[in-house]
This record gives sequence, C-alpha cells and structure tokens, in this order.
Amino acid sequence: MTITPIELAVVVGSVRPDRLGPTVAQWFVRIVAERSEFVANTIDLIDLDLPADLSPSPGADTLAAAVSSADAVVLVTPEYNHGYPGSLKIALDTVKYEWRGKPVGFVSYGGLYGGARAVEQLRQVAAELHMVSVRDSVGFPRARKTFGADPVVVDGPAVDSAARMLDQVQWWATAAKTLRASRPYPGQ
Repeated sequence: MTITPIELAVVVGSVRPDRLGPTVAQWFVRIVAERSEFVANTIDLIDLDLPADLSPSPGADTLAAAVSSADAVVLVTPEYNHGYPGSLKIALDTVKYEWRGKPVGFVSYGGLYGGARAVEQLRQVAAELHMVSVRDSVGFPRARKTFGADPVVVDGPAVDSAARMLDQVQWWATAAKTLRASRPYPGQ
C-alpha cells in the first residue's frame, strides 16, 4: 500500500516590515522536511494582498485554493500586543469552507511567553472555523535572540515540541483524509 504524504500548508501570518515570520517558518519547514509523511507548502500572506473588507480578489482565490488542497495547516504567528496579527485574522476570515475539518497546529514567537497568548486566541477562532486544533505547539520567547540572522536553530525543546505537534497533526490529518474519502465534512 502506498501512503500519500500529508499536504501541510505552513501559513506565515505577519506582514510587517522587518518581520521574523519567514525565518521562523523556514526553520519549521526544515523540521517538516525531515519527515517523509509530510510535504510542506509555505503560504506567505505578504504575497497575497488580501483585502481588509474580505472582497473577492486574486489573493483570496490563491489562498482558498492552497487551503483547499492542504490536508492540514500550521499557522506561524507572532504575538503583537497580546494577540495575533490582523493580517492573519483577515486570512482566516477570507476563506471559509476550505478550513473546515482540517487539523491546525501553531508555531508562535514573541515576548516572554513565545506567542502563547496569540495561540490561545487562535484556538478559539480555529474552533469556530471547524478546524481541529492540536494540543501541542511550538513557541519561541525572545525569538530575535534565538534566531538572529541564522534560520537554523539548534533548540532541543523546540525540536521536541515540533515533533509532538507534527505527530498529532499527522494523526488528525490521516483520520480526516480517511473520512473525507467516504463522506464530506458535516457542518457545511
């Protein structure tokens, strides 16, 4: 039996100048690349030009297609002012049905708590979008000091957290793929 890899959409949530998100996402994608059960595709919100009023746009179409084809999602988010960035909220609100029934993990960074407050808020939004939030996540407190100019981080706890999170994402994505093959997700 051939096992089809899980298509994992890694969403870079920040669009600010001098953002650290692409560096954090690059580190995470390198971790994912070590696992044959995943194929990661990065979606950088800065490339999509999503309208704040949620009107149709080429960027919205691109996001919808990318999320639709993914089996699972990992949101890479900073913590800004004890929350997640508005650009990520716009992306989550732009796409509706494509999120449903998909597992979601979180890689966060910022402040003393590594973006934990942003992740707690995102878990609520994910539940409303019918996503399955996995328990474990990865957080980087004081991320600029951790990453510096080099996106390769040798950090035992972060690597361990990423492995546990990916195990959970794999389990849920496999379950969802199996069910989707026989029936659509309820709650359309």
